[in-house]
Amino acid sequence: MYDALIKLVNTVGFPIGVSIYLLVRFEKKIEALDKSISGLTVVISTVIGKYKQ
Repeated sequence: MYDALIKLVNTVGFPIGVSIYLLVRFEKKIEALDKSISGLTVVISTVIGKYKQ
């Protein structure tokens, strides 16, 4: 893993290498946040629907 990261930094540069590393690392957390937001949207719609009736 670290060998690939070092090759990436040497190839594309430090800022781009770090950005790619962070995007890959935080991808799971971003997906979990997306699911939470989707669930929250459903709950809010349900609550608003109950109050309109």
